[in-house]
Amino acid sequence: MAKSLDSIDRAILKVLQRDGRIQNVELAERVALSPSPCLRRVRLLEEAGIIERYVALLDATKVGMGLTLFVRVWLTGQDEETVNTFVRAISKLPQVVECHLMAGDCDFLLRVVACDLEGYRRFQIEHLGRIRGVRNMKTEIPMQKIKHSWEVPV
Repeated sequence: MAKSLDSIDRAILKVLQRDGRIQNVELAERVALSPSPCLRRVRLLEEAGIIERYVALLDATKVGMGLTLFVRVWLTGQDEETVNTFVRAISKLPQVVECHLMAGDCDFLLRVVACDLEGYRRFQIEHLGRIRGVRNMKTEIPMQKIKHSWEVPV
């Protein structure tokens, strides 16, 4: 059962989504609590799994992975063995930063990062194209990033 969030929990989550490194004293001040109850609420949100983890968000371009591509994948079948084989293979590829099982036209939608188009071409040939059960792939190249957010509306 999902934890019921009150307005203070939601305020804490909004602040932490923007700055996961904020000190508890400052967080407490921003959500109008004293530090002890604020820390207690954060711990409860963590224990409930609402806050999964804290991460550093990188500028992909500055670490040499500035090209993002979306790859639609069709498998030879949708049986459990074929799907599980694909999922296990994709899970081992760090260039695949998102993988979604889809309803609709394709079986999976991947978000892949690469250094450049040639790097992606090599990745597709050497890795994606060699996964057992992959029937077809179509790669979409975004022209411009309009919005990119990790914040969940709370």
